[in-house]
Amino acid sequence: MNAIDLIRYILLALSGLVGLAYAYQTVYLFLPCLAKKRPDRAEGPHPERRYAVLIAARNEQAVLPYLLDSVRAQTYPAALVTPFVLADNCTDDTAAVARAHGAVVYERFDRAHVGKGYALQALLERIRADGGWERFDAFLVFDADNLLAPDYIRQMDRSFGQGYPAVCGYRGSKNFMTNWITAGYGLWYLHDCAHLNASRHLLGVTCACTGTGFGFTRGLLEQMGGWPFHTLVEDIEFDTWCAIHGVRMGYCAGAAVYDEQPITFRQSWVQRTRWVQGGIQVSFKYAGALLRGLFRGSARDRWGCFENLTLTLYGYGSCALTGLLAGLTALLAAGPAGAVRCMAAGLVGMYLGLLAVGTLTMVREHRRIPGPVRQKALCCATFPFFMLSYIPLALCACFCRFQWTPVRHTVAVGLDKVPVGAGQAMTKM
Repeated sequence: MNAIDLIRYILLALSGLVGLAYAYQTVYLFLPCLAKKRPDRAEGPHPERRYAVLIAARNEQAVLPYLLDSVRAQTYPAALVTPFVLADNCTDDTAAVARAHGAVVYERFDRAHVGKGYALQALLERIRADGGWERFDAFLVFDADNLLAPDYIRQMDRSFGQGYPAVCGYRGSKNFMTNWITAGYGLWYLHDCAHLNASRHLLGVTCACTGTGFGFTRGLLEQMGGWPFHTLVEDIEFDTWCAIHGVRMGYCAGAAVYDEQPITFRQSWVQRTRWVQGGIQVSFKYAGALLRGLFRGSARDRWGCFENLTLTLYGYGSCALTGLLAGLTALLAAGPAGAVRCMAAGLVGMYLGLLAVGTLTMVREHRRIPGPVRQKALCCATFPFFMLSYIPLALCACFCRFQWTPVRHTVAVGLDKVPVGAGQAMTKM
C-alpha cells in the first residue's frame, strides 16, 4: 500500500464519520415540514408570573428607547414586568434615556471585565442586592437594539408554564433587506429557528438560543449561581452548560424578537471573528464535560451533548481536516491542477448546499421576509457567499487577539417601522 492509498483510506473513513455526525442537519431541514406539530405540555392553573427584563447596553441611547417602548406595549400585564438596564461603560446618555423610558437603571464602569457576560452577571448581582431574585419568576434577556412583538412575553409565559426552565424565541431582523450582509444574517437566524430549533422542539431535545430573545426561570438562575458565562460567546456557553447539565431549553415560535444586523462587511467581520474565537474558548472549556455527557443521562441528554460537540471546534475541525485530506489526495494523485479542481468542486458543492438551505428557509419563512420575489431570490443566491466567508474569517480569527468588541447600532425605529412582511407574519402567530 502506497502513501496515496493510505491517505485515501483515511479520507474515506473520516468522510464517513463526518457524514454520519452531521446527517441530523439534513433531517432537521425537512422534519418541520413532514412531522406533526408536537403537542404542548399540559399547563395547570398558576398565578401570573413576574418577569425581569435584562438589558446590557453600551452607548445605545439611539436604539434603546424603542426596545423599552416595545416592552411597555406588551399585552402581558405591565405590573408583572420590570425592565432593568445596565449602562455598561457608557460615554453617552444611555442611562438617562433608559430612566426616561421607565427602566430601573444601574451603571457599571469596569474596563478589566469587558463583555456581555460580565455585564449580565453584574446586573443580576445588583438586582439580588437591591431586592432579591425571589421577586421574579423568570428573567428575559435582550440586546438594546431589539424590538419585541406585542405578545412576546405572553407567548414566552405559555412556554414557561409548560415546565421549561429555559426558553428561546423566534429571531427576526429589523433590517433584513438592507444588503446581502444583513440578508445573510437574517436567513441564517430564520434557518436556526424554522429548522434547527423547530426540529429540536419536535424531538423533545434541548434547543439553543442565539444571543438574544431568551429567558430562564429563577430556579435555573439559582442552580447556575448567577450568570457564570464570560467567554466571548456567553449564549453558546449557556447552551453548552444546559446540554451538559440536562437542562431542556424549549422553543417558542410565537415569541418574535427583531434585532439589527451589521450593515458593513467590516462590522460583520469583527463580530463574527469574536464569535469564532468565543467558539474556540467554549470548545476547550467544555470538551471533557461534553465527552462525558455522551455516556450518561437520558438519550435526549446524550443527544444534546453530541449535537453540541458537532458545533464546536472539534466538529468543524473534522470537516476542515477532511477537506485538507481531499486536497492532499488530489495533489498527490493529479498534481496542482488536480488539487485546484478538487478545491473548486468542493466550493461549488458547498455553494449549492448552502443555496438549498437558504432557498428552503426563504420558502418556509417567506411571509416573515419583506420584499418582492426577485429580491428574495437574490438573497438566496448571495447567502452562500456570506456563509463561505467564514472560511477565511475562521483562519484569521485563530491568529487575532481574543477580545470583546461592541457593534454600533444605528437602526433606531419602532415596531411600526419593521418591514411589512415581518410585521404581518408576527401578528398571525
